[in-house]
Amino acid sequence: MMQDAGDIMGFHHVAIIASDYHRSRAFYVDILGFVVISENFRAERNSWKCDLQVGDAQIELFSFPLAPPRVSRPEACGLRHLAFRVLNIARVVERLERHGIVSEPIRTDPYTGRLFTFFADPDDLPLELYEI
Repeated sequence: MMQDAGDIMGFHHVAIIASDYHRSRAFYVDILGFVVISENFRAERNSWKCDLQVGDAQIELFSFPLAPPRVSRPEACGLRHLAFRVLNIARVVERLERHGIVSEPIRTDPYTGRLFTFFADPDDLPLELYEI
């Protein structure tokens, strides 16, 4: 049974801070294929902000000078990973491999029977592919 989420309709965006803006932009746009909606350099903050479209949601890709690294492993409290819906997980993993990006072996979710795997962005942010 579906619970009522009130006025919340879903995710609008996820914000990511990159240590190397241009490297991360290339990763999300050129390798993963996300679409640039807008891109702005904010001189007063010495910071880039790029809005990327991914399916029905967006990623805000930021750069900030001297941003501290994110704790990823061992697992820390807070956001654990981002998961992307894919139609063909093997095809996406193959594309990642062509770009030198290693993913974990594809596994089956024991609760849903769906295929999934993990990989990381240039700042070691854990990302998941989940086949629908």
